[in-house]
Amino acid sequence: MTGDLHCHTKLSDGSLGIEDIISQAKRTGIDCISITDHDTMASFSRAPVLGERYGVKIIPGVELSAWDKTRGRKVHILCYAPQKPDRLEGLCLKCCEIRKVCAKEMVENVMKKYPITTESVTKYATGSKSIFKQHIMHALIDYGYSTHFYGRLNNELFNLKTGSCIVEREYPDVNFVLDLIHSSRGIAVMAHPAYYDSFDLLEELAANGKLDGVEAYHYTANEEQRKKILEIAEKYDLIVTGGSDFHGLYNAHSTHIGSEVTDDKNLERILKMMNKK
Repeated sequence: MTGDLHCHTKLSDGSLGIEDIISQAKRTGIDCISITDHDTMASFSRAPVLGERYGVKIIPGVELSAWDKTRGRKVHILCYAPQKPDRLEGLCLKCCEIRKVCAKEMVENVMKKYPITTESVTKYATGSKSIFKQHIMHALIDYGYSTHFYGRLNNELFNLKTGSCIVEREYPDVNFVLDLIHSSRGIAVMAHPAYYDSFDLLEELAANGKLDGVEAYHYTANEEQRKKILEIAEKYDLIVTGGSDFHGLYNAHSTHIGSEVTDDKNLERILKMMNKK
């Protein structure tokens, strides 16, 4: 049994719908998937119904935005199978509001440089809880300012360190987010620690018993980084997950459903935890 436990849909910053993701998982021989849209659990009711139709096991999931206050940077936490998801609703709403404020400023910043309209951006965010950078880039591509979602223009505007139009705000403290996940009786897994250089935070949280698992198999981690993640996982007996971080047309790198997976042993650990909760 293999699972892709990190996929995004139109509910956040993916380009495909829930059914598209699940049917593609079936075609590629993936037994189990988790739709983990950013700060929304809107897939929780529909995904299991479609999963049953296509014969694909669905683990409810959400990718929550959080903040490492010690180091002053963002961190993403994957929450799987919360038994009391209503306890996460307030957090999701708060994170979406933060993202909306940032998105509004980013669109305004871009419009000062390029004569596009707000409507040209929002049409691509239909169904999403927020506007994402990918939606802005889609509008810029429509009007001929770029031919790529990622590359020179994206870096110029949205590079996290040097982008002229990037806007960031602090999200809720990661310790608060993890406590809330466990209060909801969910499973807390740190997403792609290499992406935000969260290795120190990973060890700190694991040592304090705050994490249930870590995503080791993700395209942003090179061989050396994966080895480091796996060593920490073994030291603290963390579940080891893998996922494609699939976004469809909006993928930052060439990645497809099932390009990174969670193996049978770790899937079984997750399913056992789900059954105990």
